[in-house]
Amino acid sequence: MSTVLVLNGPNLNLLGRREPHLYGGATLADVEALCRDTAAGCGLQVDFRQSNHEGVLIDAVHEPGWAGIVINAGGYTHTSVALRDALAAVALPTIEVHLTNIHRREPYRHRSYVSEVADVVICGAGAHGYALALKHLSYLLEREQ
Repeated sequence: MSTVLVLNGPNLNLLGRREPHLYGGATLADVEALCRDTAAGCGLQVDFRQSNHEGVLIDAVHEPGWAGIVINAGGYTHTSVALRDALAAVALPTIEVHLTNIHRREPYRHRSYVSEVADVVICGAGAHGYALALKHLSYLLEREQ
C-alpha cells in the first residue's frame, strides 16, 4: 500500500480555535481523521504531520518512500522558496491545499511558491479540500502505473 505525506504548516495546529469564521470549526485532529478515512477508501496510507518550523517541513518532504504529497504550507506558502525547492527536488505528485480561497484574501496571500511545483491546487473547500486532494492524488498515482 502506498504512503502519502499529508503535511501541514504553521498555525494549523490551532484549527478550530483560530479564526473559525475563516477556517471553520474542524480541528487538525478532525482533518487527520478525514484524511485517514479518505486515504483508506483510496487504498492509500497517510503519514499526517504538522509543524510550525520550516526546516522540519523540508526534512519531512526529503524523507524517502512517499508516493505523493498533500501540503497545506500555511503562511510558508507565500514566503518559503526553500520549501518550494524541496518539493521540486523530490519531484513527487503534489497537491496543494488551502482551507480558504487565498485569492479572495489579502493581496500577499495571492502569491504561492508551492503552486509553482504542485500538480493541483485546491483552495476554498475547507477541510473537505483535503479529501478532494487525496482522491485526486490517488487518481494521479493510478495513472502513473
